[in-house]
Amino acid sequence: MTISQNPTFDTFQGLFNEAEFVYRHLGSNDAKQADLLSAVGYQDMASFINDTVPEPVRLHKALDLPVAMSEHAALAKLRTMADDITVNKSYIGQGYSPVRMPAVIQRNVLENPGWYTAYTPYQAEIAQGRLEALLNFQQVCIDLTGLEMAGASLLDEATAAAEAMAMSKRVSKSKSNQFFVDERIYPQTLDVINTRAKYFGWEVIVGDFETAKSGDYFGAIFQYVGVEGDVKDLTDVIAAVKKNKTYVSVVSDIMSLVLLKSPADMGADVALGSTQRFGIPMGFGGPHAAYFAFSDKAKRSAPGRIIGVSKDSQGNTALRMALQTREQHIRREKANSNICTSQVLLANLAGMYAVYHGPGGVKRIATRIHAFATAFADVIKSAADSKLTVVHEQFFDTVVIDCGSENLATQIFENAENIGYNLWRLGTTKLSVAFSETSDAQDFKALTQLFVSKAHDLPAEARVSLDSAHLRTDDILTHPVFNSHHTEHEMLRYLKSLEDKDLAMNRSMISLGSCTMKLNATSEMLPITWPEFANVHPFAPRSQVTGYIAMIDSLQDQLKAITGFDDVSMQPNSGASGEYAGLLAIRRYHESLGETERNVCLIPQSAHGTNPATAMMMGMKVVVVKTDENGNVDIEDLTAKCEEHSASLGALMITYPSTHGVFEEGIRHICDLIHKHGGQVYMDGANMNAQVGMMQPADVGADVLHMNLHKTFCIPHGGGGPGMGPIGMKAHLAPFMANHTLSPVHNAQKDCSAVSAAPYGSASILPISWMYITMMGRDGLLKATELALLNANYVATQLQDHYPVLYTGKNGRVAHECIIDIRPLKEETGITESDIAKRLMDYGFHSPTMSFPVAGTLMIEPTESESVEELDRFISALKSIKAEAMKAKAGEDGWTLEDNPLVNAPHTAAMITSEEWTHPYSRDTAAFPLPYIRAHKFWPSVARVDDAYGDKNLMCSCPSIENYM
Repeated sequence: MTISQNPTFDTFQGLFNEAEFVYRHLGSNDAKQADLLSAVGYQDMASFINDTVPEPVRLHKALDLPVAMSEHAALAKLRTMADDITVNKSYIGQGYSPVRMPAVIQRNVLENPGWYTAYTPYQAEIAQGRLEALLNFQQVCIDLTGLEMAGASLLDEATAAAEAMAMSKRVSKSKSNQFFVDERIYPQTLDVINTRAKYFGWEVIVGDFETAKSGDYFGAIFQYVGVEGDVKDLTDVIAAVKKNKTYVSVVSDIMSLVLLKSPADMGADVALGSTQRFGIPMGFGGPHAAYFAFSDKAKRSAPGRIIGVSKDSQGNTALRMALQTREQHIRREKANSNICTSQVLLANLAGMYAVYHGPGGVKRIATRIHAFATAFADVIKSAADSKLTVVHEQFFDTVVIDCGSENLATQIFENAENIGYNLWRLGTTKLSVAFSETSDAQDFKALTQLFVSKAHDLPAEARVSLDSAHLRTDDILTHPVFNSHHTEHEMLRYLKSLEDKDLAMNRSMISLGSCTMKLNATSEMLPITWPEFANVHPFAPRSQVTGYIAMIDSLQDQLKAITGFDDVSMQPNSGASGEYAGLLAIRRYHESLGETERNVCLIPQSAHGTNPATAMMMGMKVVVVKTDENGNVDIEDLTAKCEEHSASLGALMITYPSTHGVFEEGIRHICDLIHKHGGQVYMDGANMNAQVGMMQPADVGADVLHMNLHKTFCIPHGGGGPGMGPIGMKAHLAPFMANHTLSPVHNAQKDCSAVSAAPYGSASILPISWMYITMMGRDGLLKATELALLNANYVATQLQDHYPVLYTGKNGRVAHECIIDIRPLKEETGITESDIAKRLMDYGFHSPTMSFPVAGTLMIEPTESESVEELDRFISALKSIKAEAMKAKAGEDGWTLEDNPLVNAPHTAAMITSEEWTHPYSRDTAAFPLPYIRAHKFWPSVARVDDAYGDKNLMCSCPSIENYM
C-alpha cells in the first residue's frame, strides 16, 4: 500500500479498506519496503524471498484462510460468538471462583501496554517496576503460607502440584518410588499428577490419611480445603508421614489462608495453589498465576523463577531474577523443570490485589465469603422436615449438601441453572455450593429458596463457624507496601511509579531473538475483558459456552490452515507445556504400537534449553546432535546417531528455522531420516514468525509442532507470561492429545490424561490470536512473514561491517533473526556482550537476546511491526556503541578500557547529577549519546545490578522501606 500525499479513491472497496489493519500492524508500507529491499540488494520481494527461503520448503500456494477483515468487523464477528455464551452466576468452585478485579488495577495494569508488552526481566536495570510487583507477589505467598521463600509463579495449580511431586523426589531422602496423593484433591490436579508421574516412572497412591501414615512415600500432597470444601487440620498426618522421610506439599486456596492457619504451621515443606481468587477472572480456565512457596534449604531445587533483592554498582537496593535465571539453558536436561518463565502479568495482578486491599481488606473479603457459607449452611440445618444434610461441619467457602435422593438433587440443580445459577454435582445425591467474593444478599435469597423452598434474608450477624484451632493467629501482609495504597489516588500513583521504571514496547522496540516481541494491537486485547470471555467457569455446562467453543474451534481451524496439521490441542498453557504435550503425544503413539522402548530423543546442540529439560521430564534419554559451522544440524552426525539408536529412537526435537536463525536446506531429509528409523519429528515453533504463509511445518515432515501464541500470534509477553503453547499434530498423533477428567476435550481419547488444569488451557487470551489472524487474513499473514524476514536481513546488512553476523544461509541471508558476534570485539577491547546490553539502556533500548544460542553473541529479531525509522535508531545505537568501544581502546580523550561509558552503563539520573563526576567522558555522553535521545530519554532506575551479590545473599521477600532510600 503506497502512501500518497493526495490519495484518490474511486471504488467502494478502496473506501472501506478492509485490509487496513494489515498496514497498521506492519511497520513499513510498500514504498518503505522498496527502500529496505534496495538496501539489502534486491529490486523486489520475490527475488529476496527466493534467496532467503529454500525452495524445497516453500508452500507456493495461498493459505486456506479468508482475506483480511477490518478491526470493527472482526470485533463484531467475535461479538456474535460472545453473545452465544451464557454467563450464569457461578457457585461451582472446584478451584475457580468469581472475583472482582479492582478497576484501578484492570485499567492501569491489565489494560496498560506499559505492563503487558514488557519482556521477561532478564535485563534487571530496566525492569525494576515489574520486579517489585513480583516481589510483592512473593511476599503475599510467604505471608499466607508461612514458609520462608516463594517463587514468582507457576502455570496453574495442577502443574504446580506436579512440580511439587518432582521437587519432592529431588529433595526427599526416601528411597521409595511411590508418591501419595490425598483423595480430597481436585480431580484436575490428580489428572496432571498422573500424567507427569507415569513418565518419571513413579507410582501414584491415592488414599485417605491412614493410607498416608502407613505407607512409604518419597513425597505426599494434601489438599487443605478438600474437593468437598471440608477443612482438615493436617498437622498430625504431616508429622506422621515426615517420620518416614516423606517430603510434604499442601495445596491451599489462597483466600482461605487469610483465615486459616498456615501450611507452615502444620509442618508443610511446600505450599502451592492458584492465586486466581486474588482478583483474576476465571476466564474459562486461565490464565492464572499459581503460587509455590518452600523452605530456604530447598531453594536450589525449586522450579520456576525467583525474584531476589541485590544491590547495584552504586550500593543501592536493586532487584533481579535469582538462581534460576537461565537454568534451562545452563543445566539443560538437569534443570529442575522445563518451565522457563512465570505467569508474570497475572502474578502482578494478584499481588496488586493484596496491595490495594491490604490486610484488613482481604480479611474482610475472606470473612465475608466464609460467613456467607456459614449462614447458608445454618439455613439448611434449620429447615423443618428437610431431607437435606450438610455433609461437613468445617468448611471455608463451600457447603456440600446431600439431598437424600438423585431426583431431588437433579431438580435443585436444574432449577438453579434455569434462574441463572451454576452449582456443582458431587455424585448422584450431593450438590456443592461455593460462595465467592461476588456473592450478595440477592444470591443468598435465591439459593436458600432453591434448597428449602423459602427465600431467606442474610442474617444481621456474620458468623465464623470454623473451629478456633483452624484459625490463624499471626499477622499477615505487615510490610508497608500492603498498608500504604488503599485510596485509588495512591494506588494509581504507585502503579505509575512502577511502570515508569520499566522499558516496554510502548517506549521502544524490543529486539529479542527467538522471542518475537511484536505489536499487540489494541483491538486484539479488547475482548479479553468482555464478561463473556472473562467470567465463565471452565467447568460450566457446555450448553452455556457454545460461543466460547466456537471461538476456540475457529482458532483451531485457523492454526490448522497455517501449519498444515490435521488437529490442534489448545490445552498447553505455555511453550514449555506445549513441548511436554508434543512429546507426550509421541510417547503415547509409540506405546499404542507396542514400542515402549522408543525413549531416545535427539536434540541439536543449538536447541532451546527447554527441549532437553522437557525430554528428561518425559523419561527420555537425551542424545545431542552436533551442528556445523553454519549453524545447521550436522547431517553426518545425525545419521550416525539415528543408526546407533535406531531401535530405541523416539523423537527428534528441532527448531525451524534453526535456533541460529537460518533456514536449513535439509529439513525434509532430516525428517525423512528420523521417520526411516521409526522416530517422530517434534518441531519447536519458537521461530514460526519466519514460517507463516511461507511454508508449513506439516508439509516438510514434522509430526507435531508447538505454537507459541505469545510470540507469532500476538498474545503479549506480559513481563514473562502468560503464554499459550497449543500443539498441531498429524492424524496419527491426534488421538493422543491431552484430555480432561472433568470436561472432555473434543477428539481426545478418554484415557489420555491432562497436561494443564483447564481443558483449554488459558482460554481467555485466545481471542487475541483469533483477532490477529482474522484481521491479517490470508495475504496479510504472508506479508508479515516477508517483512519479518526483510527487517532482519536489513539489520544484518547494516551491522555486518561493525559486528560479524555469525550464521547465514546458502545465499548469505538470515531468516527472521540474526546473531551478531561480540567475541572479536571482546578479544580486542575487553568489552563484553553484557556491557553492550547495559549501554543500550542509555540509548533507550532493551538488549537483544544475550549469549544464546552462542555465548558472547547478541541475537536480534526486529519483527515485522517495527518501522524503518525505529530500526535505524537501533542500528545507529549499536554502531555508536562499537565506536565507543574503539575509542576506549585507542585511549582518545582520556577514555580507558577500565573507565568508559560501556563498562559503567547504565547511567541513572542520580549518577549523571552527582556532584562527584570523575569519569573521562562527559555526563552528556553518558546520558545522551545520540541526538534523538534528548527528546525520548528513558532513565534506568538503578545502575548495573550485582548478580553475584544477589545469589550469595539470596532474599526473595520485600526489603524494608529504608533499603530504597
